[in-house]
Amino acid sequence: MKIQNHQWSVATRGKGTYEITAEVARFVAESGIRDGQVTVMVRHTSASLVIMENADPEARHDLAEFFERLVPEDTPWFTHTYEGPDDMPSHIRMALTRTSEVIPVMDGKMTLGTWQGLFLFEHRRSPHQRQIVVSVMGQ
Repeated sequence: MKIQNHQWSVATRGKGTYEITAEVARFVAESGIRDGQVTVMVRHTSASLVIMENADPEARHDLAEFFERLVPEDTPWFTHTYEGPDDMPSHIRMALTRTSEVIPVMDGKMTLGTWQGLFLFEHRRSPHQRQIVVSVMGQ
């Protein structure tokens, strides 16, 4: 079994989704691993990863709007607000989604569906540099 690791930074411009599918696919192809799995992880507690519709950006807009309503920033009983009103909501949004995804690799490619993409989901209003770690394991 072979294991290849890769890490890079994604610059965000604030809340929203940022597609990272192509970067992960490129690393999977360069790893030389034909069959196995790829694990992708974001190393933060105020951002997450989602596999989401990648054809129509309205689907990602609706996802972001849903989270704005589900975990609003103006919740008066949040006490963890040291970094501003989006501090605790960003942590809750991360906990409701995922910080890692595991995707099977077959014939040297991720087995995402036709309309699926992998996205970094930024939950903070300010721009950030988010660290992504990828590990491909297999043969």
